[in-house]
Amino acid sequence: MEHNHGNLLIIGGAEDKENECVILKHFFKEAGGQASRICIITAASDAAEQAGKVYEKLFENFGCSDVEIVNVYTREDSNSQTNVDRILRASGIFFTGGDQLRITAMLGGTALGKALQHMYERKVIIAGTSAGASVMSENMIIGGHMDTPGEELIRMAPGLGLIKGVIVDQHFAQRGRVGRLLTAVALNPYVLGIGIDEDTSVHVGPDSKLRVIGRGTALILDASDSIISNVDELFDGRTLSLAPVKLHVLSKGYEFDLVERTTLYGNSA
Repeated sequence: MEHNHGNLLIIGGAEDKENECVILKHFFKEAGGQASRICIITAASDAAEQAGKVYEKLFENFGCSDVEIVNVYTREDSNSQTNVDRILRASGIFFTGGDQLRITAMLGGTALGKALQHMYERKVIIAGTSAGASVMSENMIIGGHMDTPGEELIRMAPGLGLIKGVIVDQHFAQRGRVGRLLTAVALNPYVLGIGIDEDTSVHVGPDSKLRVIGRGTALILDASDSIISNVDELFDGRTLSLAPVKLHVLSKGYEFDLVERTTLYGNSA
């Protein structure tokens, strides 16, 4: 896998907003703490707009005096110079949840999408929760519920492409998504599958090391050494055979090198 060049915080959804707020405080600190300029992007259904206000209040309570919300309803909003300028002056960018397909539909190829890429290359921290986590990768899962891998072929779509060589799935343990992530990895064996539990995040820095923060686990699937795969038969309704598959299950403090594909012990605090 090529090196990651940015600074991403990918959150599995339902992160703690009431108690210690470990993940959100980590983002706040990375964005510059009290000196931070935080931009919250909602690819806005009305619910997403409401979510934007929740995060705005939280970051203000942490001590940030410069928080802006960019509600994206249309591609026009994504080409608005005012919105682009808001992104370009931010020291931290935060994507709320919602519908991942809507985020890419509204941002893909727009001035806002390009500004985001620019900020990624400048290593400004970009965080996304739930659907906002899924859009980080080049390819994302947009549907498919299965207990048995391959039982119902998952649906994939292009993401924003900020992080290369991985597919992210969120609400992972809570919604029993290992079957669909296995299927996604079988369809793209050269990519790593990363499943992130609720109230859990992975911070991927410019050194291409992924560090787990939060209460649950991040599960990493590596099928690059598989010698058995019947993925070509899945379209005929067959269930999946894929072996061997390397599985890493990591809790807070542990690290994983995305280039070397190895687990590092980090400070397992």
